[in-house]
Amino acid sequence: MMTYEMALQRLTALCASAEHCEYEMMEKMRKWEVEETDRERIMEYLRQAKFVDDERYARAFVKDKVRYNKWGRRKVEQGLWAKHIPEDIRQRVLDEVDDSLYKSVLTDLLKSKRRSIKADNDYEMNRKLIKYALSRGFDYSIIRQCLDYDDDTFEEDF
Repeated sequence: MMTYEMALQRLTALCASAEHCEYEMMEKMRKWEVEETDRERIMEYLRQAKFVDDERYARAFVKDKVRYNKWGRRKVEQGLWAKHIPEDIRQRVLDEVDDSLYKSVLTDLLKSKRRSIKADNDYEMNRKLIKYALSRGFDYSIIRQCLDYDDDTFEEDF
């Protein structure tokens, strides 16, 4: 069992080094068996001192997952849902993602994957690429747009 002071000190140090959401902090305190009243006081302090801000966390999460992990909108949304980020924040932050960045990430991902896929014809190739992009969390409509664009430019690349 951890005391109020020890938990507060550990969590402020943790939040100072990286972005974290309220849910993660509450889970850590549950594991450490911090008393319920102390958990609420600590969370209030972390919010007031701006150590924890779910919207700021969501923005960083979305930016990292789209740019570096090359996740699609659905997968990112599931990740935010798993972190118990409120619906209004999730939608607002996901709507801020630049469509051109989103398409660029998907196009690069599809081009890269196309090189490693073996297919007998274009139909099979596209089916495999669509399945792959769907598994990464991209919507069918944007996959179709990027594949159509990619098909037009693919011939010119050779």
